[in-house]
Amino acid sequence: QVQLVESGGGLVQAGGSLRLSCAASARTFSSYTMGWFRQAPGKEREFVAAISWSGDSTYYEDSVKGRFTISRGNAKNTVYLQMNSLKPEDTAVYYCAAYYSGSYYVRAEASGYDYWGQGTQVTVSS
Repeated sequence: QVQLVESGGGLVQAGGSLRLSCAASARTFSSYTMGWFRQAPGKEREFVAAISWSGDSTYYEDSVKGRFTISRGNAKNTVYLQMNSLKPEDTAVYYCAAYYSGSYYVRAEASGYDYWGQGTQVTVSS
């Protein structure tokens, strides 16, 4: 069982930055692929970014490419999402997710993730 706890959300003006963190309880954190998803009011949960167990492979949703960066610190059992140049359309609850995998390739489908955090609210004002 893996527990995930997100932090770092908040209110920011358009053009600003936030850094989300997700702390994992897994003893073998380095064996898990990690992802970030988001869900805006009235919309389905959507993929944002993912990073492989080693950190060598990352994948981003098109609308966040060049603005968001996913990274991980395996020694700290933590995955990060640095969000720059934020837009009002980035407003959503952001969720951290994980699945056990030693693959270089990462999944973008929410159904492929086995563990989820409770989410952290990100609000971008115009």
